[in-house]
Amino acid sequence: MDLADLAQDNDFTEAALEAYRSGLQRRSGVSAYRCDECGDAIPEARRQAEPGTAHCIECKTALEHLRKRGMR
Repeated sequence: MDLADLAQDNDFTEAALEAYRSGLQRRSGVSAYRCDECGDAIPEARRQAEPGTAHCIECKTALEHLRKRGMR
């Protein structure tokens, strides 16, 4: 299969791209038990609410703040 074949059969890729752009795609996978940033335990409720998370809510909030400011 080459790129021409992929371009012709783009129903799935366009749907996936649209889902990504609209924010409907959520993280999935195994959540960490400990925050990658600070090492504190990630509460079970957070791990269930955001599958695939690797940060506690405090570190995620701080990291998002830094990213908005272009620092990380």
